[in-house]
Amino acid sequence: LLNINVGGKLFQIACKVAARYPVTRLGKLALYTDPMKKLQLCDDYSVQKNEYFFDRDPSIFHYIFHFYHSGVLWIMDEMCPSNFVEEIEYWGIHLKHSQRCCRILFEEKQDELSEYLKIQKELEAELEPLDSAEQFEGRFLGQFRKMIWNLIENPYSSVPAKIIAVMSSFFVLISIVGMTLSTVEEMKHKTGKMWMEQLEMICAIFFTSEYLMRLISSSSFKHFLRAAFNAVDLVAILPFYIQILFESLDEGDMLYHEELHKMENVSKLGKVLKLIKLMRIFRILKLARHSTGLRAFGFTMRQCYQQVCCLLLFIAMGVFTFSALMHSVEHDVPGTNFTSIPYAWWWAAVSLSTVGYGDTVPNTVLGRMVAFGCISFGIILNGMPISILYNKFSDYYAKLKAHENET
Repeated sequence: LLNINVGGKLFQIACKVAARYPVTRLGKLALYTDPMKKLQLCDDYSVQKNEYFFDRDPSIFHYIFHFYHSGVLWIMDEMCPSNFVEEIEYWGIHLKHSQRCCRILFEEKQDELSEYLKIQKELEAELEPLDSAEQFEGRFLGQFRKMIWNLIENPYSSVPAKIIAVMSSFFVLISIVGMTLSTVEEMKHKTGKMWMEQLEMICAIFFTSEYLMRLISSSSFKHFLRAAFNAVDLVAILPFYIQILFESLDEGDMLYHEELHKMENVSKLGKVLKLIKLMRIFRILKLARHSTGLRAFGFTMRQCYQQVCCLLLFIAMGVFTFSALMHSVEHDVPGTNFTSIPYAWWWAAVSLSTVGYGDTVPNTVLGRMVAFGCISFGIILNGMPISILYNKFSDYYAKLKAHENET
């Protein structure tokens, strides 16, 4: 008999039973005749008791002990997958010796644990700043750059840092409000336009100063440019300077070109400037830097991209299917709007989303039956992923908030 002491609990296994599995640790212990090789397999050996000691988990060894007698490795649901795999690898037993039903459930649990740990790591990285205060030690102007970094990136470090964080959100909101008001007809006169231009200039100066301070306090220029939030900051300030550049080019063209060419150029330039001004709407993404909810939403979209893509695929299939059916039953009706399948796409998309504008409706009984099927399919389709996305969003938001509070 092999006298085995595992974590203080005694077990006895017949040598011929252990020898049936020669690649396992206890199988080698039963087969080896060299005492030195045997000592290499265990943690300690008692000569008086003829007892091999192993500093391992005795609760899991019960399943190892059962395996040598029955040839089947049992797996209980309450066991930690990582700990169990580590133990059976130590004893040299493969997971293939377990029953197929147990193995499938165990592997699913392993995948869930791996996914959970991966998401937990990404959630922590989501709140980790690009740099840390320790990275400025021994660098050029290290103390000065560290002070700027604390002001810009660590709003909880001091009262001025908190004020700057609040001001950043305030200027984003003011900029969006200013862009909105600039489209109102009453604000397009000379005085209103001048106020809007001054407001835009003040916001652009603040955003530029904030961007330059982040650039100065960054420890790596390459990492700074690759960061998503810094790209958003750059997009927030570029439209202002591009607009100034185009307006200066426009003034130069007015001096050197003929009247007709000037008018065409101004028309083209106006369209480009409108597009550039529209880019200012992306400034609202700057709020995500100081909003846990927006970060959780973006994180949810990244983690659930497969479900979102699957939903879009189902929507596209529904639009093509029901638009083709509607066109086939309605195209002969006088005055119908379903003159072709592409014209029916809008109706199918609106019906699938259960919005139902009512601008395009079927006139025949068959058309209404197709419409009912389209709406029913839309209700089922929209109901499936919403619960998944909401549950994951609430879970990620709670974890981000908890990690933020701990920090």
